[in-house]
Amino acid sequence: MFGKIFRAILPALALSLSLVAPASAGSPPDSAPIASEWRNPSNSVHVRLDRCGGAICGTVTWASDKAIADAKRGGTTQLVGTHLFRDLKPDGAGRWSGKVFVPDIRQTFSGTVEFQDGDKMVGKGCVLFGIICKSQTWSRVR
Repeated sequence: MFGKIFRAILPALALSLSLVAPASAGSPPDSAPIASEWRNPSNSVHVRLDRCGGAICGTVTWASDKAIADAKRGGTTQLVGTHLFRDLKPDGAGRWSGKVFVPDIRQTFSGTVEFQDGDKMVGKGCVLFGIICKSQTWSRVR
């Protein structure tokens, strides 16, 4: 179940990234593609990145019926509208650190997000003090 969760949503999300590249050519190294939408590898969840106060957050804008059902089984009753990525702040060239929420288990983990070539976002997250980590590459939708 734990692995399923990471594959489904932590997908970038819960376990953040680790590719050091700016969001797009000519962008400052700490810039993130604001108002952009991303899909997880299985295309079961779409997340929109926006500013949330002094940080960046990623909010679910669309989810498949299966992803919604999995989230409900885990205790998250409303997947669409949920912030999967929270309090992301610059943490090096093209890298953002913050929290990733995994709706299937209603747990929040520390994670990172990095942007690659303007159309890939890698999320990486770890549990058990960094012993178990997972990363997932999301693709830009728009």
